[in-house]
This record gives sequence, C-alpha cells and structure tokens, in this order.
Amino acid sequence: MEPSHAMRLHPTGARAVATLLILLPQSSPSSATEPPCRDSASLSRLRTHVAEAATHSALPERWIWAVMDQESRCNPSAVSRAGAIGLMQIMPGTWRALRARYGLGTDPFDPRDNILAGAAYLREMLDRYGPNGMLAAYNAGPGRYEQWLRMGRPLPAETRDYVARLSPHIATQELPARARSTPDWRQSVLFARGGAAAGSTSADEPGPASPFPSPTALSRAAPGHGLFVAVGSRRP
Repeated sequence: MEPSHAMRLHPTGARAVATLLILLPQSSPSSATEPPCRDSASLSRLRTHVAEAATHSALPERWIWAVMDQESRCNPSAVSRAGAIGLMQIMPGTWRALRARYGLGTDPFDPRDNILAGAAYLREMLDRYGPNGMLAAYNAGPGRYEQWLRMGRPLPAETRDYVARLSPHIATQELPARARSTPDWRQSVLFARGGAAAGSTSADEPGPASPFPSPTALSRAAPGHGLFVAVGSRRP
C-alpha cells in the first residue's frame, strides 16, 4: 500500500462514472445465472470460507463467488503471469499489506486467508468508489481507475470486459445496510489480529459507500498501483 496523496476530481469525473456501464460490452442475460466455480468439489471445500468472508466484509456471498470464479475459476493454486496469487488473485505486495492489516496468516495460497483478504479489499473498493467503480478499481487498480475519472484516460479493454462479465452478479439491493455508527476503518478490526501478522502499513481513507464517488471521497483516496492485475494478464 502506498501512502495517501491528495487528489482533485476532474470536473467531468463524477459524470463519467455514470457512462461506464453504457460503454461496456453487453453481457448476455444468461451470464447472471451461470453457476460460479462449476466444480462441485470446489464449492463444497470453499463454502465455509466464503460465508466467513461475507460476514466479515458485509458483502453478499454471491459477489465473492462471482469475483473468485472470474479471477481464478476457484483454483487456489492459480498464479498469473504478473504474479497475482490464489483464489482472489492478489498481488504479493497487496497480500502483505492486507495480511498486516487484518491479522492473516503467512501463506497467500491458503484458501481461507486468500478469500478473506480478497473480500476485504473488495469491500475497501466498494466503500471508496461505490458499486459501479468497485469492480473496475479491483481489476485495474484504484490509481488507474482514478485516472479515468479525473482525466478520461481509457480503462484497459480487459477491465471493461471484466466489469461487463461481473456486473450481472452485482445487485446493489443485496448489499447489507451498514450502521451509521460504523467506526473509521483505521480504528476498527474486521478480523481478529493474530501474532502472525506482519508489520504495520498505512491505511487509505475510504469514501462513502454510494453508487458514485464524490469529489471529497476521491480527493481523500490514495492512488493505486495495479494492486490487482488486469484479467488479460492472468493465466489459469
């Protein structure tokens, strides 16, 4: 994780978010009902971990299944050409930061810890950018996504395709309401911190969980650096 840097939203940035899904390739209606991770054995092994991650991150289980299916086809040993690891395809540097932040174990390939880390990061992207920006930021990295918002720099074709494939699975009405009294995430602990956690890292301040990011939220957001690689650079 990089330290926070102040950013200024391009005047057209907020409006640009609303056009993202319009510009994306159209998904077939059937894509929303295709079962993720079609190997029933994988479903059985991972169901407990997904349920735990959904509870900790306050995300619907099907969102986590959908992202995991797209990222790795539920292969816990998956490694991309760029080095993204495991079920949720987390880059090594990102894994180290998430591991320290949430008190996870030492093995990034561990199915439970990889799912917990990926779901937590997905939640961070949701809190910062809202549901429309969450998937694009997860795939391209928050820095690249903010460049698109602020300056209109085109998102990679892989990211547009990624969002188009996953959008049918992300129904915002499924999102559990969060209490107004939820503390600043830098002061809260989603997961019990264990002695195996690595050293401390800086925490980025998220924006509100709204459909579109506000200028204030984006001005507080830290730039990303390709924390999660684009889908086109992965291999099964």
